[in-house]
Amino acid sequence: MSDPAGALGSLLGQNYLAPAFYFRVSFENKSGVFGALFPSDTSFLEVSGINTEMQVDPYTEGGENRFVYQLPKGAKSSKLVLKRGIASMSSPLVKWCISVLEGGFVERIQPQQLNVSLLDAHGLPLRSWSFVNAYPVNWQVEEFKSDKNELAIEKIELNYNYVNRTA
Repeated sequence: MSDPAGALGSLLGQNYLAPAFYFRVSFENKSGVFGALFPSDTSFLEVSGINTEMQVDPYTEGGENRFVYQLPKGAKSSKLVLKRGIASMSSPLVKWCISVLEGGFVERIQPQQLNVSLLDAHGLPLRSWSFVNAYPVNWQVEEFKSDKNELAIEKIELNYNYVNRTA
């Protein structure tokens, strides 16, 4: 059987449970910062931080001691975290991180739209999220260890205005 996940997906139809290891990250180039991004520049080991949480304000009503009201205040999202092997200095993503984080605000930050898609066995999006006006706020190289045979990893954290679930 050459495509067991595809066959299973066909059998289960809409109830196909997607594996978390098959995903795609892409940047929409609105400002010309990236030029043409190469697929290798958007290959990541891990994507995390896709969540939205409703913030609430507690309100205690005078004379009511049984509970405290939790009034909705607004939605808050986590930072989007991308992990990958350390890329070359010629990488458009690395250049963007350098200009934002090490540029001393000489130039205006150029936010980008970032898309993350969870893919099915055929490479088609099952779920997609669009992160609007994303920009890097943290760029970290994970620790080096002489006793481990592991990849050197860089972690990029991005803030964004809001996220849309597009599929």
